[in-house]
Amino acid sequence: VVSTQSTGEIVCFQFFTSVEPLMHGVVLATAGYDHTIRFWEAPSGSFYRTIQVPESQINKLEITPNKQYIVAVGNPFVKLFEVQTNNPNPVTAFDGHTGNVTSVGFQRDGRWMFTGSEDGSIKIWDMRAPGCQQEYENGCRINSVALHPNQTQLISGDQNGVVKVWDLAEGTWAREMIPASEIPIRSVSMSADCSMLVAGNNKGTCFVWDGNYIPIQRIEAHKKYLLKALFSPDARVLATTSADSTVKLWMVKSANDEQPFKLNKTLVGHQRWVWDCSFSADSAYIVTASSDGYARLWDVFTGESIRQYAGHQKPVTCIALNDVEL
Repeated sequence: VVSTQSTGEIVCFQFFTSVEPLMHGVVLATAGYDHTIRFWEAPSGSFYRTIQVPESQINKLEITPNKQYIVAVGNPFVKLFEVQTNNPNPVTAFDGHTGNVTSVGFQRDGRWMFTGSEDGSIKIWDMRAPGCQQEYENGCRINSVALHPNQTQLISGDQNGVVKVWDLAEGTWAREMIPASEIPIRSVSMSADCSMLVAGNNKGTCFVWDGNYIPIQRIEAHKKYLLKALFSPDARVLATTSADSTVKLWMVKSANDEQPFKLNKTLVGHQRWVWDCSFSADSAYIVTASSDGYARLWDVFTGESIRQYAGHQKPVTCIALNDVEL
């Protein structure tokens, strides 16, 4: 089901064999139910810093584009911490949500931040000014929010199974898709080249639209809860994580283009739910976070687990990686 509030249409491997590319300028952090953020040396698997966040579990992490700060969100807090110091205290808090905060991200240049919450709202925060600058009321729990690469739209997935495209200039939603009625959308992701949008739901199914939001593919990805769906930066791979303890890598296009979204690798090693994942900037590696208390670094090309990050005392629910050269 597709509907729009406006008449206009919205238009819009290279692999390495060692972990060396991750060694320079990498910020890797994990968090979860033990109320801590841990920072890791990506190549060695050793953690070098811990931040305590006593308020609640941490649902999501995101690193600013300049690698100076990291934001952690939970129930119902949004807190910003310094990355390059040992300061254990947040430099600022963004107050306003009244429910569990489930999503967070930054505009390309780090000028503003967006958050989504189970209180049914999406909020925009100017990083240079206090308070919430803009708010969108969805009417039901927000489970996932992604920023369109054009930086003018937000895409949300909610508990009622609705995917909405929010126009930041107009201050309202411009389009909605309901791929499977009343089955909650768990994760949304837009490819960096603006050619595809994916939404994964609680039944383990992924729905893919093209850049004009025309449905193009349905993927029965997992038989249990799907927890994260994410395109690689080069838009060649779709990763899905699940309550079945696996991570699946789907080739967006096969060699002969006859079978898009062909399953290429199933990453096996985690023992419990895999909540989150993040690709390296070159799309050669993926890092995953699991309820088994571990994070893992995988080679996308071989499907092998290269590193295991151990130290959390409870489930690891989120991960943030920024290895972009500044």
